[in-house]
Amino acid sequence: MTENIETTIDSEFITGRSTPLPPPPKEYKGPRLASLSAFMPAYNEEANIRWVAEDVLAKLRMVTDDLELIIVNDGSADRTGEIINILEREYPEIVAQHHTTNRGYGAALRTGFSNCRKEFIFYTDGDGQFDSGEISKLIPLLDNADVVSAYRVDRKDPWNRKLNAWLYNMFLLIFFRLNVRDVDCAFKLYRGKFFDGIQLKSDGALIDAEALIKLKKAGARIAQVGVHHYPRLVGEQTGSKLKVILKTAKEIWENWRDLA
Repeated sequence: MTENIETTIDSEFITGRSTPLPPPPKEYKGPRLASLSAFMPAYNEEANIRWVAEDVLAKLRMVTDDLELIIVNDGSADRTGEIINILEREYPEIVAQHHTTNRGYGAALRTGFSNCRKEFIFYTDGDGQFDSGEISKLIPLLDNADVVSAYRVDRKDPWNRKLNAWLYNMFLLIFFRLNVRDVDCAFKLYRGKFFDGIQLKSDGALIDAEALIKLKKAGARIAQVGVHHYPRLVGEQTGSKLKVILKTAKEIWENWRDLA
């Protein structure tokens, strides 16, 4: 039975899927890291997860010889989890993590952070809207920073999502003194040691802001740099849904004392 399932997934979702992102350079002479834990959350990304994972893997191999790529399946209702298990068997760097139910974006990131074991931590999303090769822009900033939080250049999202993001970023600046241009950009690089002793609690979209606020309070220096943003080719965005916004507001209220 397992063989039949895998054959079906291969024929429908794995072969022949071309990435719209730039390919890895044939010769890479840019900055490198001693070791890197990378992770991606994924929810109902069966049409994206293989080509995105392979693209991320190829590009992160350029910057380190000691790599792990953790893919967190957040209780997907499609075949995302099955494809991730196949990828884990095919690539020694890939580690599969599964939530039995959909617990939320923050919970997926917390699972990713808690399973990272290398000196540096990088995360991006599993929907193919970023080019992981642009990590080469983030690495040099670690000379004078402990966290590099990218911001999206020419963001490929609808106007209402951009407006929500601007209002949210202004709120965080005013009330929590978090001067980060694009808090929720899913393209960040961290020194792993700064997560020692930090407890993340958010299950929803507050997770990025919570991590940055707590890291800053722990003494981490934050740098920023722009990266390209690409249109989502397949699947559905959930970040601008009213349910997600209300959950974020609830988590801010519940965690106010920890963050202020």
